[in-house]
Amino acid sequence: MSRVLIIDDEPALCWSLAEALRQQGHIVQTAGSVEQAGQRFGDFSPEVIAVDVRLPGVDGLTALSAWRRDRPEIPVIVMTAFGDLPTAARAFAEGAFDYLVKPFDLHAFTEVIARALQREPMETAASFGTSDSELTGSSPAMQAVYRQLALIAPTPYPVLLLGETGTGKELAARAIHRHSRVAEGPWITVCPAALNPALIESELFGHVRGAFTGAQESRTGLFEAAAGGTLFLDEIADTPLAVQVKLLRVLETRRFSPVGSGEERTTSARVLAATHRDLPQMIAAGTFREDLYHRLSAFTVQLPPLKDRMEDLPLLVERLIRLAGEDIRPAGIAPDFLTALSQRAWPGNIRELRNAVDHAIVMARGRVIHAEHLPAAPRRSQIETPADTAANPDQKLAEAVAAWVRSQLDAAPDQLPDGLYAVAHQHLDTALLPTVMRLTQQNRTAAARILGLDRATLRSRLRGISGGEIVGGEED
Repeated sequence: MSRVLIIDDEPALCWSLAEALRQQGHIVQTAGSVEQAGQRFGDFSPEVIAVDVRLPGVDGLTALSAWRRDRPEIPVIVMTAFGDLPTAARAFAEGAFDYLVKPFDLHAFTEVIARALQREPMETAASFGTSDSELTGSSPAMQAVYRQLALIAPTPYPVLLLGETGTGKELAARAIHRHSRVAEGPWITVCPAALNPALIESELFGHVRGAFTGAQESRTGLFEAAAGGTLFLDEIADTPLAVQVKLLRVLETRRFSPVGSGEERTTSARVLAATHRDLPQMIAAGTFREDLYHRLSAFTVQLPPLKDRMEDLPLLVERLIRLAGEDIRPAGIAPDFLTALSQRAWPGNIRELRNAVDHAIVMARGRVIHAEHLPAAPRRSQIETPADTAANPDQKLAEAVAAWVRSQLDAAPDQLPDGLYAVAHQHLDTALLPTVMRLTQQNRTAAARILGLDRATLRSRLRGISGGEIVGGEED
């Protein structure tokens, strides 16, 4: 039998939790405040403590700090109905064994008590800050994110942030940096896809004088500049394969060489990365290295899309309005405004929401904002750009070809296929030529011009994919 102390100022909740534990054979006592719990310690000597954050008198987090100092052997589970990132961060920083957000089911509670009785309590982490003005939301989906960020932040390991465009991946990365042990160090963010392909290695790793045409002076790279801090690689999926190899080496050895130099340097920068792309799919297509993915994804955080946390809309709108200047801030928010927001799909997530709220603020001109002040909802085709979709058409084609080649090679691993180019060429003709013919209304002269072929070659290839019959009329 194990002894468990539950501290919460809700008697009904205390009774429910205690009964669930007693049915499993535990000895349980309850208290309505930290002061009352102190009177139980001498006689009861709890092996596990479950404590609410908001209590009359001394709050649960303050008590947690004292218990970790005076009774470090007792695992403490923190419970709260008001979870946010600062609360989660402080709880884990003070050494909480785990963190539960109300309402939780009894199974979740009894399961974490069982784990606490079987495992050593966590070591006290470095102290976190307690303010976070960017990540917003109290939905279960965001509570899960806060908990992950709080656990990951004090570690030195890479983190991969996943989620649709506009879900706040960079905000999450900044939160990790602020709550990390290198928070006083530099914060550097870079999007590899936005760099000049010819100079991306120089940007990341630096170069020495004369390394290439135009390199008149040596330059420090971002990995070196971020030493003692955090380097955030946004949209990591768009990094060229050749650079992915070097990123993997830096992550594994902490060593790199500037372009044009044989000298190795080291970096102490922590690496965070983010993408909205499907990396396992890219691995299958041969456009992203599997070893780099595994090195980055030891810790992953999935940012939820706005459609999965619509209950956060009021909080998000309030925060966006606070960001507006006082001279244009509206007098209030009408119920029909929030109703209209809840009826939209928000494929652009928080970024799209911010644009809509900014538009409404301007249109309201200091008055209460209503649904009529929102911009028209864009059609899906208006908001799909190459950056918002899984890949642009050229990228999709390259990935499809790479996946097909891999399937051909995997079909007979002990024997490489012969004539792969001819087979691929036949497949391409089968898809390409009829499509162009349809677009030109079977006009072979126009189709040949688009394809860059002469009419005789086009005629021959059309016959080759149609079983001897000509596709399209003989006359143009």
